[in-house]
Amino acid sequence: MSRIKQCFADLAKTGKKALIPYITAGDPTPEHTVTMMNGLVDAGADVIEIGMPFSDPMADGPVIQLACERSLAAGTSVRKVLAIIAEFRKQNSHTPVVLMGYLNPIEFFGYQAFANSAKEAGVDGILLVDLTPEEATDVVECFRQNEIDLIYLLAPTTTPARAKKICDLASGYVYYVSVKGVTGTAELDVDSVQKHVDSLREITSLPIGVGFGIRDAKTAAAVSKCADGVIVGSVLVNAIAENKDQPKEYIADALQAILAPMRTEMDA
Repeated sequence: MSRIKQCFADLAKTGKKALIPYITAGDPTPEHTVTMMNGLVDAGADVIEIGMPFSDPMADGPVIQLACERSLAAGTSVRKVLAIIAEFRKQNSHTPVVLMGYLNPIEFFGYQAFANSAKEAGVDGILLVDLTPEEATDVVECFRQNEIDLIYLLAPTTTPARAKKICDLASGYVYYVSVKGVTGTAELDVDSVQKHVDSLREITSLPIGVGFGIRDAKTAAAVSKCADGVIVGSVLVNAIAENKDQPKEYIADALQAILAPMRTEMDA
């Protein structure tokens, strides 16, 4: 059983939901990332999404765009991201790690070569924002051969027929985008999220993670009532930006101060 599947299965046995934080690898420098990942786990993270910096992150708002800029300026490459995951795996063999990014750097690396290297580094899943189901056949096979889950985004505007097509291709979990727009820019309508998640449960048995618009413990707890996983990104990345000149341990503490109350409220 994959680490992702095992994680959700274990949580389901206890009636808990997955807390899934996102940070951008290499922000503010590659040397910070493993310390921050360990801090997220200590604060209650069940799965960690790691952004691969890209020069044109079209699905992301200003907060994560700037994180990508800082990371790239610090010399973070795809190979460096994989090296960061490999370093994390020396200390943590159980927390699932999902890479999130865009096709261009992976295509340049080579899909098969990247999938092989990702498996070796200890990656459990990948979410490529601009990989459509129609173009995914060969890419999916590369990751499946390496037992890496391919995770897809579903939006409020996704039609039921297309959602079914996407869910049939996906594994691990599906990522429901709770708001229209880019990351970090809109308010969350929990009632609307509930309706969409209920509809998705009619077409897939995969766990459903909900992200975009989750900024505090209250919204995390509200979303956890209907979702299998709560995905938290921009509020954490913004905290990194505000403390980017501080030691890595200080930044890790700042992230824990945001994430730990979410864990507490979700478990209450």
